[in-house]
Amino acid sequence: MKRIISLCFASLLLLLGGCTTVVSSNVTAFNEWPADLPNKSFVFEHTDAQNNDLEYRNYEGLVRSELQRLGFVQQDNATAAQLKVALKYDITARDVHVVEPVVADPMWYGPYGPYGWGRYGPRYFDPFYDPFWYGPQVVGQREYDYQLFLRRLNITITRAAGGQKLYDVSVSSEGKMSSLPAVMPYLVRSAFTDFPGKSGVPHVVKIKVEDQQ
Repeated sequence: MKRIISLCFASLLLLLGGCTTVVSSNVTAFNEWPADLPNKSFVFEHTDAQNNDLEYRNYEGLVRSELQRLGFVQQDNATAAQLKVALKYDITARDVHVVEPVVADPMWYGPYGPYGWGRYGPRYFDPFYDPFWYGPQVVGQREYDYQLFLRRLNITITRAAGGQKLYDVSVSSEGKMSSLPAVMPYLVRSAFTDFPGKSGVPHVVKIKVEDQQ
């Protein structure tokens, strides 16, 4: 009975632990951001192919929302904008092979506990208790394969006049989720966390996955 209760409790902990998922991203941003930039008007700089790419346009919308949150204003007239914003992204996969030990009976305590031979407890005083009744713990191996996906995003902000680069951020995140559209909102948010931040200092950003994701 105790074993059943313990197994149920462990399963419950696993279920509760699985309820919270985060996207962890490695972020490195280089910047020469001016101390005072009164005009934050911008346009996106993209190719004709990107302009007709619905996936790209979706990601562009995510970047637009983050920039607007930071006080930037998109200009319809490209010649009137002070800044240009460009983004690129990709996803690659790698195979992972895992070999791990498997315990046949995870509740096996061995001859020494928790109340076995040499330990104080109820069984220690039981004249019928045989500490060597327990057999050796059985350990096997489990092998399995899975794929990890590396999702990467790069965003640059430059001056429209002269092309001086002001902000260049790279975000990478590795996980089992193969859907780039599902992960991209978190990559974009990570790219602008603590904007503009310390130049050239790598850091990790963890964002909780929303329920609808």
